[in-house]
Amino acid sequence: MPQTITKGYKALVAEAESRIETLSIEQAQALHGSDDVVFVDLRDPRELEREGRMPGAFHCPRGMLEFWIDPESPYAKPVFQQDKRFVFFCGGGWRSALAAQAAQEMGLKPVAHVAGGFSAWKKAGAPVDMTASDKKG
Repeated sequence: MPQTITKGYKALVAEAESRIETLSIEQAQALHGSDDVVFVDLRDPRELEREGRMPGAFHCPRGMLEFWIDPESPYAKPVFQQDKRFVFFCGGGWRSALAAQAAQEMGLKPVAHVAGGFSAWKKAGAPVDMTASDKKG
């Protein structure tokens, strides 16, 4: 029996974007490098290797986000316990919208996501690091 999807990804992303702050590339670039902002790269490790990284961004695979945010989790990462602003991004802005909403619902604040994601970041000529090192939290 085929599945009937009652709420597709477009509706989920639109719902998330109605509840969170969305930053333009220009706004994200203005925040980049600020001591009180953590950019969180949600992309798969293969995407980072292929496309490069935002300098200084913390890498958190999307599937681990909730576990890394929760201080009660055995997987909790100290980076998410800081009193900072968290700006999420992915390849195109869909995963980051859903992630920012989940983080906000968990109580992490303030949070935002970058419209267009890393693709828009690169297209705008923003800095990209092509080294393979990973930034740990």
